[in-house]
Amino acid sequence: MSGQKTPVSKRVKGKISIWNDDKGFGFIEPLMGGKRVFIHIKSFPNRRRRPKAGEVVTYSLSSDRQGRPCATGVTIAGEQAKIRQRSGGTLPAFTGLVFLGLVGVSTLLGNLPPIMLMAYIGMSLLAYLFYYLDKSAARRGRWRTKESTLHLLALLGGWPGAWAAQQRLRHKSRKQPFRFIFWLTVLANLGALAWLHTAEGTTYLHTLAGSMPSLSEYPFFRPH
Repeated sequence: MSGQKTPVSKRVKGKISIWNDDKGFGFIEPLMGGKRVFIHIKSFPNRRRRPKAGEVVTYSLSSDRQGRPCATGVTIAGEQAKIRQRSGGTLPAFTGLVFLGLVGVSTLLGNLPPIMLMAYIGMSLLAYLFYYLDKSAARRGRWRTKESTLHLLALLGGWPGAWAAQQRLRHKSRKQPFRFIFWLTVLANLGALAWLHTAEGTTYLHTLAGSMPSLSEYPFFRPH
């Protein structure tokens, strides 16, 4: 398609009535009525998703040099929401990985026992699972997980997984009272972690580690 004019900003909804996938073009029938609109594969920002006849789309109306109507910036209905859902958990997931990496570095330097890193990873996975199950239960009208349980998981170190689940699953991501308490649990957990890096915290960790049995005391770990 050649020589398009600048499209108007108003978005229009229509249905793909004809689509020739081999040639990469087709036509849209506006849902509000009117002339059919030419559509080209280049008009789709997402080239990985091939359009099909019968799909509902939104687009900006433009025209070519001959004045014929054509569509630009075409999005298949529901596609944008899926894209937002896929990308919504990117920042929390990245932040969580960076945080766990820092905990890992602190562990290698001897500032934290290995079990701390294992606990953060385990609690994060558990928190994500609980969020997933709670959202599934909400959809099916089944017994829900208590919010206090979700907050406890975050407080005990599962907040990276909980945050990723909120954004990725779009669950509890807009409920302000819940989010306020959630961020309080995050701050409390980070505060406790920071304290463990102080002189008093280090002493406490050494005392705690000394009171814990070593792996060799368990039958399964005894050398034969």
